[in-house]
Amino acid sequence: MDPRPTIRAALAAAVTVGLAGALLAAPAAGAEGPENGPGWGTCPEDMPEAARAQLECATVPVPLDHDQPDGTQIEIMISRLASTKPAERQGALLLNPGGPGGSGLDQPADLSGRGLPSTVLDAYDLIGMDPRGVGHSSPVSCGFTVEQNYPGNVPPYAEDAAAVTEQAKVARKIAGQCAANDPEGRMQHMTTANTARDMDLIRESLGEERLSFYGASYGTALGAAYASLFPERSGRVVVDSNLGATSLDRAGLRRFALGMEDRFPDFARWAAERHDSYGIGRTPGQVRENFLAQAERLDRRPVGGIDGATFRFYTFAGLYADSSFGVTAQLWQALADGDAASALRHAEELEPLVTGGPATSATQQADGATPSPYDNAWSAFLAVTCNDTDWPEDVATYRRAVAADRQRYPLFGAAAANITPCTYWHNDPVDPPVEFDAEGPENVLVLQNLRDPATPHLGGQLTRAAFGDRARLVSVDSGGHGVYVYDDNPCALNTTTRFLLGGDLPETDVFCGASTTRKS
Repeated sequence: MDPRPTIRAALAAAVTVGLAGALLAAPAAGAEGPENGPGWGTCPEDMPEAARAQLECATVPVPLDHDQPDGTQIEIMISRLASTKPAERQGALLLNPGGPGGSGLDQPADLSGRGLPSTVLDAYDLIGMDPRGVGHSSPVSCGFTVEQNYPGNVPPYAEDAAAVTEQAKVARKIAGQCAANDPEGRMQHMTTANTARDMDLIRESLGEERLSFYGASYGTALGAAYASLFPERSGRVVVDSNLGATSLDRAGLRRFALGMEDRFPDFARWAAERHDSYGIGRTPGQVRENFLAQAERLDRRPVGGIDGATFRFYTFAGLYADSSFGVTAQLWQALADGDAASALRHAEELEPLVTGGPATSATQQADGATPSPYDNAWSAFLAVTCNDTDWPEDVATYRRAVAADRQRYPLFGAAAANITPCTYWHNDPVDPPVEFDAEGPENVLVLQNLRDPATPHLGGQLTRAAFGDRARLVSVDSGGHGVYVYDDNPCALNTTTRFLLGGDLPETDVFCGASTTRKS
């Protein structure tokens, strides 16, 4: 079996990050409803043990279709890291790690372990969540298997128009596969708006008048949707590494290309300063030239199954954090030397740097196929992104976009603009995209690194403009994906902590200079 798609799949599961055949389930008889509060208990055994030891979990019933509140119910699993100081507690802070399709049950423990200030831990019950259709919240499935080598959520780099046409065949097949695994049409109710509505029922179940929120990456779209649909019920809202919309739409996906162009110079400077060690360019310009040349060589002669498209993707993934620059450079070295074994080993080492956690295990199917451990993550990602907005249905539109972005953003444009299964999705959106509400309370803090590979600074500017006086933008002179706690900038950390504790936005937008300490 070609090892390249399997490794790339692990990365793609979270670069935007169940069991096959699982369906959304009705709540168990006797389950506690919102009027009684969550029935807290132990968390699922497949949660990391360190997180499971700290957290308690519960389920909250919500309507599958919020237009029919008394109809079919599904269950949303939440977790809690409770404040241990009642006198200092201010409320609940619900968290989302991104995706769409990312599990957030262990996020309270993760943030605590990364150094979330104890004052914040005292002020809030941290609430994790598997959003509808994800993980332990009535998971959906497209039936992905290991054997089919699906490349994941980020389309492959298209060398030319013919490659777009070929990818369209893959996209059509995947959309059909998802439809076949969704005979009751339940995936159509997986939208950002519906997840935001679920959040408000979670707020009600928790007995909170307002719900504060921290969301990163796609979580910014969810936070923006909640603050817009329920402005007076939203507490302090922190949106970190913004898409610039209330969904991951086609424009947001194409901005991956801008993000890589913004971020790559950080890596190029780093590599140039270490040329005697890695040998991939004496100047940042040479590093860039070598990247493009290496990708072209691999298009002609893959090494260990890693072709030019996959090499571009690995490098994109390696830009998520400075800590991954070294292994990315090692991958370049191995590919240049034609050392397939080393290249595959370094590719595997990149996996935990961008995946949100371990993949789900699954047993072999009766037909001999092995369910993909990323089936649920991919399925949820497709359901939400394809349902949130309309996507062009003409392949020629994608051919033109790929040609334009290949020239405009040579590093990654022809991947980010490529066609996806949303072109052939089996239902039209049931809701219009959520519109930003600029008339609510001034309670949205927008965090954005200047050089984020996945959500470029433009996303923060768009979110800030859409919320108007409701928001302030904190721009950080840093690269990588994630600002608060996930990075080490003291200005951004202090600004966000003050907001979470006091509730007052800065008087004006904030610029945070580069940290003088080295990021881990």
